[in-house]
Amino acid sequence: MNLSANKPTRMGIIDYTNVWPITYYFNEKQLSRPIEIITKVPAVLNRAMIAGELDLSPVSSFAYGFGSRQLKLLPGLSVSSEGPVNSILVFSKEPLDSVKNGKMALTNTSATSVNLLKIIMNKYYGGNPEYWDSEPDLDAMMAASDAALLIGDHAIKASWRDHGFHVTDLGKVWKEWTGFGMTFAVWAVQQSFAGSQADWLREITEALHESRKQSEQNLEPLVTEACKQIGGTDAYWNHYFQNLCHDFTEERQRGLQLYFDYCYELGLLEQPVQLSFWNETTRIQVK
Repeated sequence: MNLSANKPTRMGIIDYTNVWPITYYFNEKQLSRPIEIITKVPAVLNRAMIAGELDLSPVSSFAYGFGSRQLKLLPGLSVSSEGPVNSILVFSKEPLDSVKNGKMALTNTSATSVNLLKIIMNKYYGGNPEYWDSEPDLDAMMAASDAALLIGDHAIKASWRDHGFHVTDLGKVWKEWTGFGMTFAVWAVQQSFAGSQADWLREITEALHESRKQSEQNLEPLVTEACKQIGGTDAYWNHYFQNLCHDFTEERQRGLQLYFDYCYELGLLEQPVQLSFWNETTRIQVK
């Protein structure tokens, strides 16, 4: 998709609070060219990027793996955790090890966490559950299942309820098992767009990094907005945002590479994946 004078760049934004530290202070109106912002859940953005309908967007890490032949990664940007992430949660009627061969409902809003659960159930727990896809409704999911996976704000809201289910944080399990943090989402750009619009892409990327930097310096507006939109307390959201990582260090890259290697080993991806970054970034200060 090429930029033209009368056709703005199309950029996706994940409709979850976990990406706010990268996007909250991002103001497309301050850039030199027009951008159309499309705000959707990860699954919708994933499909749009694979179909070439967006120029750049945060996507589920698994979606980048699936479309890696046409996509490049933007450096220094991700949604990651070093242990518990608090928004990638499995709710189960018994401890997860006890339902490892049971029936599990999978949220239809993303891809990374769905396949992370499949990896963990197979290689860590040694199980072989029956999976089915569902809208992110905990009551409906658990009515027909032994366990249910929810992500993002759906998982957060469900975790506040007094439902009596066991709750397993997949970020915590991955860290304890592999020693790596888990990267749930990355920022990707169409190779064709990156090749033809390098200076413009650099401007956008610098603005995203500046937004991340401002969020690190002042989380208060994000916390206030999260309480207003989602509920909860200032203390909860301060901990939540501070616990997330939005850089993309070499260590996080190694953890994501291991995830892709397991996806290929288990047949979740048809070909091996190697991380490939947009390389016109030497003047961007990534901190």
